[in-house]
Amino acid sequence: MRRIIQLPFSAYAFLALTAITFAQDIIWRDAKGNPAPDTEFRTSKDGFGGWLLVTPDTDWQKKWETSPEIIPHFNGSDTVERGKQLFILTFFSNPKTDSNGTADVTCDIDVTRPNGTSSVHQVDAICFRGKLEGDASNVRLSAPILSFTGEPNDPAGKWTVRVILKDNQRQVALSLSTSFTLQQTAAKSRNESLLAFCICRPCINSQLALFAKLRMR
Repeated sequence: MRRIIQLPFSAYAFLALTAITFAQDIIWRDAKGNPAPDTEFRTSKDGFGGWLLVTPDTDWQKKWETSPEIIPHFNGSDTVERGKQLFILTFFSNPKTDSNGTADVTCDIDVTRPNGTSSVHQVDAICFRGKLEGDASNVRLSAPILSFTGEPNDPAGKWTVRVILKDNQRQVALSLSTSFTLQQTAAKSRNESLLAFCICRPCINSQLALFAKLRMR
């Protein structure tokens, strides 16, 4: 059974999730400050950036809710055993604001089972809506968080997650996708890695207030 908790993998290198505004574009950078290329799970367009991450960290929220001086580290995985849990996190940066400093970011979420049937379909979920505090180029966590637990009747194989992240003020949409494999039998993932995130703290409370639990059927 799947669950979306409204609050996403390839083998990642060690990356610091930072973003800067340059020539109307968001540039994701690695731990050494070098530009990180666009991928299916991380991209930018017209100054708006998005990143989809799949993590097995059940303490992801605790890691997120730390002081600004602490950079939280999230483990990544593209496989999961039955009975184990994964969380799919969507990050964004530099949404456009209106004259009142208000940002409006929504997303469409689709999760597809290995047999091609739909597990989750949600349109225009609220990622962030309200006054943007702090530097716009800070990295923020979207409110919708997907939670996956492999149940006995779930089909083994590749599960695909697609998110359309929309900056409604800018009228820009980013297409993000990732996947993970539900293993038939227990096996250690060979694509685990560590990510370091530099994140924006002022928006935490307002985003947590938007969390809603949805059943992934």
